[in-house]
Amino acid sequence: MNLKLKLKKGLFSKMVATYIVIVTLSFVFIATFLSVWFERYYFSQRREQLEKESILIKPFALDFIRNEGKYEPEEIDRSLNFFGSLTSSDIWLLDRNGYVYSVSDEKFNSIKGTQKFTKALEILRLNKIYEIKGRYDNIITQESHIYGIPVFDKDFFGGAIVMITPLSEINEPLKGVFRIIWTTALFAIFISSFIIYYFSERIIIKPLADINGVAKKISKGEVEKRVEIISNDEIGQLAESFNYMADSLEKVEKARREFISNVSHEIRSPITSIKGFIGGILDGIIPKDKENYYLSITYEEIQRLTRLVNDILDLSAIEAGQFKLRMSELDINEIIRLTVIKFEQKIKEKKLNVDVCFNLEHQYVYGDRDRLIQVMTNLIDNAIKYVSEGGEIYICTKVKADKVLVSVFNNGPSIPKEDLPKIWNRFYKSDKSRTSKVSTGLGLPIVRNILTQHGEDIWVENKEGGGVTFIFTLKRVK
Repeated sequence: MNLKLKLKKGLFSKMVATYIVIVTLSFVFIATFLSVWFERYYFSQRREQLEKESILIKPFALDFIRNEGKYEPEEIDRSLNFFGSLTSSDIWLLDRNGYVYSVSDEKFNSIKGTQKFTKALEILRLNKIYEIKGRYDNIITQESHIYGIPVFDKDFFGGAIVMITPLSEINEPLKGVFRIIWTTALFAIFISSFIIYYFSERIIIKPLADINGVAKKISKGEVEKRVEIISNDEIGQLAESFNYMADSLEKVEKARREFISNVSHEIRSPITSIKGFIGGILDGIIPKDKENYYLSITYEEIQRLTRLVNDILDLSAIEAGQFKLRMSELDINEIIRLTVIKFEQKIKEKKLNVDVCFNLEHQYVYGDRDRLIQVMTNLIDNAIKYVSEGGEIYICTKVKADKVLVSVFNNGPSIPKEDLPKIWNRFYKSDKSRTSKVSTGLGLPIVRNILTQHGEDIWVENKEGGGVTFIFTLKRVK
C-alpha cells in the first residue's frame, strides 16, 4: 500500500497532471476557438439582417434625396421606429452632408438637423460599409455596434442609413452559446481527467506497483515470487523481462545454496578426519608405532583441504574479475612440456603412456602465461585422475585458421551423455566414489572461466571405443 502510494505521489501524479494539463489546454483552445467563431458568425448574421432591413428603409431615404415628398417626416419616423423594433436597434437617416433628418426613437429628436458622422462620410461616399464598436460623441454613451450603409441614387451619393445596437443586447444571445460551450468544455475536462486517472492507475501504476512489490519480496529472499501480468504492451514486456530476471536470480540463489552446501561438505570431511586422527594420537588411542601412518593421512587431508581452499579462492577471484589477464605472446608447446614434466611422478606411479604431438616445434599464441599453465595443469591432472593404471594420455596442438586447438585425450571411461553439460558445474563429480578424495570438483569450472576471460572456448568429446578428449582454442600469433 505504501509502495503504491509512493508511486502515486511520484510517477502517477506527474503523469496524470501532465495529461490533465494537455487535455485542459486542448479543450480551452477548442472552446475559445468556438466562442470566437460563433461571435463572428453571429455578427455576420447580424450584418446580413441589417442589410436586408436597409433595403426596406432605402425608399424613405431616396424620397428625401429626390425631394419627391412622397413620405411625410412623421411617417418616416414611424416607419423607422417599426424597423428599429424589428432589429432591436436605433436607426438614423443622414443626408449626403451628414445631417440627421429622421430617427427611429424620439429620444434622439434633439439631434435632428445636426451634422453627425462627418468622418464616416469619406467611407460611405466610396459605397463602403461603415462599422465600429464603441461609443459616439455624448449621444451614444454605451458600448454599441454602429453600422452605416450608404444610400445611392444611381451613381449619386445621397446619404446613409445608420443602425445603432447596444452590444449588451447583441451579446445576450451569445452568452447562452458561450455558456453551453464552456460548460461542455469543463464537463469534458472533468470526464477526461477521471478516465485518465482510472486507466493510468489500472494500466500503468498498478502493474508497476505489482512489479515493485515482487521486487521487494525477492530482495528479502523470496526468489520464487513472480509477476502475474498478461499484456502485449511495454508493461507486459517489462513484466516478462522481470520474471526472466527473477528466474535467473532463482537459479543463482539455488547455485549459491548448493555451492555453500558443497563447500561445507567438502571442508567438513577433511576437517573431521584431521580432528579424529589428531584426537586419537593425543588421547593415546592410536598406538605409537601407527602415529606416523596416521599423521601421513592427516597431512594428505590437509593438502586436500589446501587445494580445495585455493581452488575456491581462484574460482571466486576469476568470476569476480579480480584476476586481470597479462596478455602476451607465448609458446603453448613449451607450457605443455613443462606441465607434463611437473606430473612425471604421478605418471610413473600409474605407469601411464603419455604421448605429446606438435605440428610445429614452437606454437606461439596470445594469452596469460600463468593462467594457461593453470589450464593445462588442471586438464592433465584431470586426465591422470580418470585414466586407469597403464592407460594412455595424448596431448596435441594443431592450427586451424587463426586459432590453435589444444586437445588432451585420456582413454579412461567415457562421460555419460547426461553428465556432459554438468561437468562444468562447481563441485560436480561424475564418479563420486572414485574421486571424492582426489578431486575438489572445481578444476574444470576454473579452466572454463579462464578460457572465457581469454575470449576462447572449450568443449569435451567422448571418443568411439572409449576415452575422453578436452579441446580448447587459443588465438594464434601469425
